[in-house]
Amino acid sequence: MSLYTREDIFRIVREQDVRFIRLQFTDIFGTMKNVSISSSQLDKALDGICMFDGSAIEGFTRVEESDMYLEPDLDSFLIFPWRPQQGKVARLVCDLKTLEGKTFAGDPRQILRKVVRQAEEMGYIFNVGPECEFFLFNTDDQGNPTTQTNDTGSYFDLEPLGQGEDVRREIVLALEEMGFEVEASHHEVAPGQHEIDFRFDEAVAAADRLMTFKQAVKTIARRYGMHATFMPKPIAKVSGSGLHTNMSLFKDGVNVFNDPSDPEGLSKIARCFIGGLLEHMRGITAIANPLVNSYKRFVPGFEAPCNISWSLHNRSPLIRIPAIRGENTRIELRSPDPASNPYLLFAACLAAGLDGIRRQLDPGPSLNTNFYTMNAEERAARKIKDLPMSLQEALDELERDSLMHEVLGEHVMEKYIASKRKEWGDYRKVVTHWEIDQYLRQY
Repeated sequence: MSLYTREDIFRIVREQDVRFIRLQFTDIFGTMKNVSISSSQLDKALDGICMFDGSAIEGFTRVEESDMYLEPDLDSFLIFPWRPQQGKVARLVCDLKTLEGKTFAGDPRQILRKVVRQAEEMGYIFNVGPECEFFLFNTDDQGNPTTQTNDTGSYFDLEPLGQGEDVRREIVLALEEMGFEVEASHHEVAPGQHEIDFRFDEAVAAADRLMTFKQAVKTIARRYGMHATFMPKPIAKVSGSGLHTNMSLFKDGVNVFNDPSDPEGLSKIARCFIGGLLEHMRGITAIANPLVNSYKRFVPGFEAPCNISWSLHNRSPLIRIPAIRGENTRIELRSPDPASNPYLLFAACLAAGLDGIRRQLDPGPSLNTNFYTMNAEERAARKIKDLPMSLQEALDELERDSLMHEVLGEHVMEKYIASKRKEWGDYRKVVTHWEIDQYLRQY
């Protein structure tokens, strides 16, 4: 059932004195884009006849096929609470259409919709609850971001110094004003690191909310003269930021991952879904961890998994099953980081899980051990594979995974891999401070 009609949106815009509407979409690398229109152009926007130049967006189209339409999703309408109360600013999340009115192959939101429809054909509703971590850093006198923080707090601490608590409080209030159900917010392990968790939702809505969340965090931090970053590992020797992704499948209103008769409370469907994730995880990693920097996070002992494994409760493996059962039974994937494109990430995870269900893939027994302390021989004996340890290795695995080709489509696969291989090539040409410190005097 739709939340808004055209008439509802026109009425709200008029009554709330909304003067500008941002028509937002996300590129294949997870960067939010927008075209801003005045309220006088709202009728054109809702008719889906507002256009933009797709050739100007990296990974989209060529110059000779650049004109594209923005088709707003009416249910995504909201007013930004951090903008002026007179002449307010609202947004509509848009799907991308070609001049012929067809779905654009490079639209990440439509890629997720496609996999969601496949789940619906099997009778399933896919729900996702992301747990997004981020850092709040000071800015310098010119307003440029630093990696400095006055915060000396750790996990669940009340921050003794700095503005982090105030910023996080205002973010939560803004999210609630926009309709989020915020379940928890707290200080994370590293100084300056925070997490805000909001209630799960159907996959497309959850991805929309995550993009809005990131926008809110950055905007409100900037108002306090701070810089919020979702970079996975901005500081060495402390934990990086993850995007733990909680997933569940419902059928006829019932959580099909739950099985009270099973000793571990998990259904066969849940186990097969886990089996699919394990089967395709090396291919998914380039999507879940898209930056050169992402792989600095995969270090034993820093809260991130390094191996392809699953466990009940244990927090060191790739996948864990939180203790709660019943209608809240879920699978938590711990490797993704917040630099990932949530539309592509959720699509890849759902497709892998559905593949596991179709093929009845067995994930093997739950391994309740500390994977950080296992050596290579122990992992090999238990047939535990490692996650890719570099962007280059992850891209190789993505190219080998035929299911990921099917999920992303050849347009996105080609553009994504080409751009990320260039990123890796650029990184390889850089001589780092570590190399200078390590080798200059010695050699």
